[in-house]
Amino acid sequence: MKIIDLGIKEYGEVWELQKGLVLDRAQNIISNTLLLVEHPHVITKGRRSKNTDIVHVNAPVFEVERGGEVTYHGPGQLVGYPIVYIHRFGVKKYMELLEEVVIQTLKKFDIHGERKAGATGVWVHSHPERSEGSLKKIASLGVAVKKWVTYHGFALNVNTDLEYFKMIRPCGFDASVMTSIKEILQRDVDMQEIKRELSYQWKVIFGSWVGGAEGEAPSPRPQRTRGRMMESVLQRQDPEIDVLSSDRSFISGYPHRFLRDDF
Repeated sequence: MKIIDLGIKEYGEVWELQKGLVLDRAQNIISNTLLLVEHPHVITKGRRSKNTDIVHVNAPVFEVERGGEVTYHGPGQLVGYPIVYIHRFGVKKYMELLEEVVIQTLKKFDIHGERKAGATGVWVHSHPERSEGSLKKIASLGVAVKKWVTYHGFALNVNTDLEYFKMIRPCGFDASVMTSIKEILQRDVDMQEIKRELSYQWKVIFGSWVGGAEGEAPSPRPQRTRGRMMESVLQRQDPEIDVLSSDRSFISGYPHRFLRDDF
């Protein structure tokens, strides 16, 4: 199970990378993989988004195949894209596990995250020190599945500038519903510390569900050169996180035939 930190990358190129990796995972060319990334300012529209969900545009807009409505990504927000074979336990359980990874990560920072009936994502009380007040959204979820392999994923607001959410109605809500770890703790948070804790929780929670042979897609095929290329650009820089080379040639050189838009 790989955890790969892409650093800061444009949304479009990571979207294309995901689609190629989904095909690889479906053929067992790669193992289950979690991509971690921050994006420059961008708006994405899911399958249930409406034109009225965008208040004003001051960032690129992508219409994508994930579930959910419209959301914002930007600096200070940790986005996770799991490329995971989930035939063993299905989409509903997968979403619950994603939420649990975020909930347990927040617990490390003395923040009580919880689920909200009728809504996806992770929520916290506006006055967390008293476990009261209105619920505010700290993490959003939106996924797509092809051949039982997931892509898209979650976005956790760490040091996010929440003003940018005013461009949209995030997941159909007023922008004021959004919060961040920074807003709750009233201080900047080390993004690497968040990545390390989330990576640990990912391994603990998902390891018991998708690890080993039970996490494999059917009909394994021999490893291809392209899969070995991915392994060759991984550089071990953190005991918890594999770091992908910042050389853009890896993504831009990804074979075009694996980037087709047939999702």
